[in-house]
Amino acid sequence: MRLNAIAPAEGAKRDRRRVGRGIGSGLGKTAGRGHKGQHARSGGYHKVGFEGGQMPLQRRIPKRGFRNIHGKDVFEVRLDQLAGAAVSGVVDLEALMLRRVVRGTPKIVKVILAGELTEALVLRGLRVSAGARAAIEQAGGSVEA
Repeated sequence: MRLNAIAPAEGAKRDRRRVGRGIGSGLGKTAGRGHKGQHARSGGYHKVGFEGGQMPLQRRIPKRGFRNIHGKDVFEVRLDQLAGAAVSGVVDLEALMLRRVVRGTPKIVKVILAGELTEALVLRGLRVSAGARAAIEQAGGSVEA
């Protein structure tokens, strides 16, 4: 195959519409714009969402919600989820992502007091609430920074 022999498939490309080129073309005189009015004039059109002076829909509906750009992406993990995520008794961010307890790319993972913890685990590099820390240490585990 040669680059100079490449061509689009037959019928894939249409000729551009040449308006205002006489009555025989079917698009002469008004060139498909109808008679008078805003749409018939050059440069005559309105912005997106304009409703003829009526209050536009995007301004009639109340604003809702807020996404704090300074907020931290914190992912909360319950105590009962830690047991299944432990790799040889150690729980860290990699172990949580490997077991699909944590999804995406959270900036902070925090363990909260919810559920029961029965085995002794070592937590590394995770934030822990005060209640969760007490429960982990009561089960014989520890929390490392």
